[in-house]
Amino acid sequence: MSQSNDHVFSDAERHALYRTIYSRRDVRGQFTSEPIDEDLLARILMAAHHAPSVGFMQPWSFIVVRAEETKRKVHALFEKAHAEATLMFEGEKRETYRNLKLQGILEAPINLCITCDKDRAGPVVLGRTHIPEMDLYSTVCAVQNLWLAARSEGLGMGWVSILDQQRLKEVLAIPENVQPVAYLCLGHVSHFNDKPELETSGWRKRLPAHELTHFEAFGESADDTYATTLLDRLQAEQARIEKGDF
Repeated sequence: MSQSNDHVFSDAERHALYRTIYSRRDVRGQFTSEPIDEDLLARILMAAHHAPSVGFMQPWSFIVVRAEETKRKVHALFEKAHAEATLMFEGEKRETYRNLKLQGILEAPINLCITCDKDRAGPVVLGRTHIPEMDLYSTVCAVQNLWLAARSEGLGMGWVSILDQQRLKEVLAIPENVQPVAYLCLGHVSHFNDKPELETSGWRKRLPAHELTHFEAFGESADDTYATTLLDRLQAEQARIEKGDF
């Protein structure tokens, strides 16, 4: 094997990784009551903790929510925010939004809140000197790690973003200098949808990847062989994935 291939995973390992990515779904309504084993939860939390972070600051913390009382308080926050959000859409869009299932707070056996401590690594952080949001971006990487690890274990996860962040901080006693980034519902599921629910409901379609790919500068195209071949390959890959060939 050439040196350039020394670090390539096996075909089976790569297939499992891509399958995890392409079959990951935002789960809202398919949760079962089956509890999550502590060893399983520990594995996926550890995967989240091994996310990349700028300056190795590791700004995240994980709040595990199991109590029905806490879930109901968070659910009440969602209901209020959801009613407010409904009024922001007009016409058919409003009715479609109203009928979407957008959370599984009470159904999921575990809720997780992932937070970002902007002070964890001190006032000056390597890599955050010119982009102060890098701590938040790092925390989102932890969310993605958790999501993919959960999917590989057969767990569903849903991100609830329709919440008043300040009131959520009050419910979960989050310190003022710590920012909630993701409130997540986690659990075993009856099934995973073949496609994202917002796609099948007609809310939005997946955008063509080749139309989002630019060369040398934003909005710029290229007509050389490499660029043309890459764009063709992107279209072919997207068509393959949309057929469920992963």
